[in-house]
Amino acid sequence: MSHLSLAFLRPPLWGLRPSWGLPRSHALSTQPEPYGSPISRRNREAKQKRLREKQAALEAGIVGKSKSPAESSKAWTLKEIVLYEIPTERGERKDVSGPLPPAYSPQYVEAAWYPWWVREGFFKPEYQARLPQATGETFSMCIPPPNVTGSLHIGHALTVAIQDVLVRWHRMRGDQVLWVPGSDHAGIATQAVVEKQLWKERGVRRHELSREDFLREVWKWKEEKGGEICEQLQALGASLDWDRECFTMDAGSSVAVTEAFVRLYEAGLLYRNQQLVNWSCALRSAISDIEVENRPLPGHTELRLPGCPTPVSFGLLISVAFPVDGEPDAEVVVGTTRPETLPGDVAVAVHPDDSRYAHLHGRQLRHPLTGQLIPLITDSAVQPHVGTGAVKVTPAHSPADAEMGARHGLSPLSVIAEDGTMTSVCGEWLQGLHRFVAREKILSVLRERGLFRGLQNHPMVLPLCSRSGDVVEYLLKSQWFVRCQEMGEQAAKAVESGALELSPSFHQKNWQHWFSHIGDWCVSRQLWWGHQIPAYLVIDDHAKGDKEDCWVVGRSEAEAREVAAKLTGRPGAELRLERDPDVLDTWFSSALFPFSALGWPQETLDLARFYPLSLLETGSDLLLFWVGRMVLLGTQLTGQLPFSKVLLHSMVRDRQGRKMSKSLGNVLDPRDIISGVELQVLQEKLRDGNLDPAELAIAAAAQRKDFPHGIPECGTDALRFTLCSHGAQGDDLNLSISEVLSSRHFCNKIWNALRFILGVLGEKFVPQPAEELSPSSPVDAWILSRLALTALECERAFLTRELSLVTHALHRFWLHNLCDVYLGRPRSCFPAPTLVSASSPRSCPSWLKSSGSGCPAGRAAPQPPVSRLPPTPVPAAWSTGASRSWSGTSPRSRRLCRR
Repeated sequence: MSHLSLAFLRPPLWGLRPSWGLPRSHALSTQPEPYGSPISRRNREAKQKRLREKQAALEAGIVGKSKSPAESSKAWTLKEIVLYEIPTERGERKDVSGPLPPAYSPQYVEAAWYPWWVREGFFKPEYQARLPQATGETFSMCIPPPNVTGSLHIGHALTVAIQDVLVRWHRMRGDQVLWVPGSDHAGIATQAVVEKQLWKERGVRRHELSREDFLREVWKWKEEKGGEICEQLQALGASLDWDRECFTMDAGSSVAVTEAFVRLYEAGLLYRNQQLVNWSCALRSAISDIEVENRPLPGHTELRLPGCPTPVSFGLLISVAFPVDGEPDAEVVVGTTRPETLPGDVAVAVHPDDSRYAHLHGRQLRHPLTGQLIPLITDSAVQPHVGTGAVKVTPAHSPADAEMGARHGLSPLSVIAEDGTMTSVCGEWLQGLHRFVAREKILSVLRERGLFRGLQNHPMVLPLCSRSGDVVEYLLKSQWFVRCQEMGEQAAKAVESGALELSPSFHQKNWQHWFSHIGDWCVSRQLWWGHQIPAYLVIDDHAKGDKEDCWVVGRSEAEAREVAAKLTGRPGAELRLERDPDVLDTWFSSALFPFSALGWPQETLDLARFYPLSLLETGSDLLLFWVGRMVLLGTQLTGQLPFSKVLLHSMVRDRQGRKMSKSLGNVLDPRDIISGVELQVLQEKLRDGNLDPAELAIAAAAQRKDFPHGIPECGTDALRFTLCSHGAQGDDLNLSISEVLSSRHFCNKIWNALRFILGVLGEKFVPQPAEELSPSSPVDAWILSRLALTALECERAFLTRELSLVTHALHRFWLHNLCDVYLGRPRSCFPAPTLVSASSPRSCPSWLKSSGSGCPAGRAAPQPPVSRLPPTPVPAAWSTGASRSWSGTSPRSRRLCRR
């Protein structure tokens, strides 16, 4: 059955044409009727009665038998499952020649469509350019590349739902749409997973293998496990252009990363220096700010940490006395939460206006452990009202102390090594001890010497490595840094001037604050998996003394050798170069993604047509760490903003408002909601993860409480409709399975309405041109006015990207206008199917004539239909011709009852 154009529903601004051949008394109104016809009033009264009865039953149930919210939300009935079993080759069009199954079954509806869409090229901009309704305009987005280490969760599903709705809507408008898929190599996370696997399966540590052998193991793991993300994206209906899929460690990305590093270095924006960095002793690598979890502690708290056999205490302020040199009874007491850093103290600081210490200005103090003399300095950064008003200064292990030490010319002492043990600077009695074991030994020595002045509860914020759970140390390391201040000023001005639009706008405050206080970005990582830094150390075997290291940068070793020859004045062939073994921060390559995925630094056709991107959509938690860095590097390297609009959605939490966490057992694979899953399978997934026994027990108990009967099959449509129905640009989104089930019931309502419509139309129905159609009754005119109003509301909501308004408008129209009123009339109001034929087109209500093609096609179909009806924000499980082709012989389906 060919599609019926609904062009008559979309005059300018979605208004209605007055020239439908109707008498003036039949003029259509887009305003709701206060009372409506007697039929609609009876329907409304009946519905209100049912709602009152349902509410009374619920209240009676609550009073009679009080249930916890968890128990009451788990009630769901077993649904009949209809499977699509007609033999269909992958990529072939689905056979829908049979009648519709009697009940909505997601597995039947969604089966076989996606491979056909991909094979036909519906997701490619080249396909859209050939269509007669092509506008010639482009719309481009890239998916935030998920980490290749794991699987997608509900937060990713929200991103996919929002982005897919927008790209399908633009396709329906006739735009050439490019949506680029990709995944991130996730340096630290991937290396950690592979290291655990090697130890578990072969008992081998990374350093027992060569770098090349280990990288082969990582690539092998990536090929085996990396396909899961693609499967999830396809299950979610993501209409990505898979021919343009990229990976942040593929050859094209490697070229882009090297080029970016060299250009930044040549522009003076990248340098090597010794500075304090976030250091994970468990990973033995520097980590980025986003990988530091700042955990607030209310006071004394014991934590189990990697490498520590017993719990370690935090949230305690320990008071230590520093004797004043030359005055036996005088001392300065300082408070510290980190006594293990005492060997690295080089001074004690007080505020210059603190009268308690005015008489000690310029005096020397005795170090409580070494007995060496250290100065008492004055600095306005000290807060005199906190603690004793005196603080110890440890420049090698505290960012604030490093700044203070630089102001006063103090030399730092590094007392904690890369592996978290104490260095030789501490003396033989501490050297080699784990830092938290050394802590207890230091406290014992202080007590023995009579310099311990007590401890007390102290609220604090403890920095933890999100990858390993270890406490983050601040270590002085020679690393590569990107200068961010100048680029940050440009990024701040871009938002201030309106060149870069952040939506919702309240994120502008965080953006401006972050870039006004931005520091230089450490991009070195002490890993093997990642983009090895294209920098080379020039080894001079004849150098004498402490000559400063000579580093050169090049796109290849040959280029670096030429640079080194110019610097040293020696022939390049005589020079010995050693490449930096470190790799670049994963965020460095991710920051290049909007243009590296399009072929940069080569001048490709995709780069010319689709860059800058039309829109960047992602979670609000990535605003600064990913979006900000894309703006920094994109503007610097390409000369223009990588995108002009940023749409940020909220975080997805569970129905109790808790953050999704594996240790809480509330992280769900979207496929488990789409297809349903038993509790036993959920528990097996937990056991196959990397949780320690204590966390595993907590997570398993939480799953048994939240999903005692497992998760029912909801389908992709229901999941995506639910996600889009929330106001994702405001507060965090608290998602419950009961909401998704409610959306499945709505899908069933659509299904039943369509079956009814097709039954009324009859098998011989043939749609007529829109120009020959007109409402045959006032109620037909009314439902068409409701449809036009809904189209207007949806169009406005899409333009402002408020998808919750789209879902609400569609839900209201389909449920209340169409089903409750129009289709809810007595059957006698509809013509008999035998009367509906090609020879009598006006004997059937024109709404029914258009609905057979308009409703399914109105969804965001893979190719723009001739209709401009707004798409429903769910994947297009029906093709543009699916509605009619379901009427025919019985389908070969098998009905299963879900246990």
